Amino acid sequence: MDDWQNRVDAVWADDALSPEDVIVRIDELAAERPADDAVALFERAGARDSAGIEGEAEVLYRRALEIGLDDERRTRATIQLASTIRNLGKTEESLAMLQVEYEREPRGPLHDAAAAFYALALVSSGAPERAASVALQALAPHLPRYTRSVTGYAREIAGTPR
Repeated sequence: MDDWQNRVDAVWADDALSPEDVIVRIDELAAERPADDAVALFERAGARDSAGIEGEAEVLYRRALEIGLDDERRTRATIQLASTIRNLGKTEESLAMLQVEYEREPRGPLHDAAAAFYALALVSSGAPERAASVALQALAPHLPRYTRSVTGYAREIAGTPR
């Protein structure tokens, strides 16, 4: 699997490839795996998503998640699927998926990414103040100064006590 994943990663890292070329290359690599290999389905979904073929990506993401992915890929697939379906107008479903990832404990390495996409879904759902709060709370720990102040203001925007 490591060699296969390394070859997949090399495709993603090749900036000279067009989105269509990425799909072809990822599909060729996915063909080396069993038809219901969740990781291969996830990579195929990502290739289509990156190329703007959200309808096809959605089906593949859902199947990969249904079969089961390791925790990191499950989180990535959930974030990517939620972003895709938000673009397809399924804002409420996207919002629900991202809220689960955002509130998941313990927080994983993709928590801030979940927060960013959750904030986008909140904006799409008509809750820009909540979106700003989520985004600022994710940003605050990365600031060299003012972490406490920004966190407090973010909570205030959301209507929770400082």
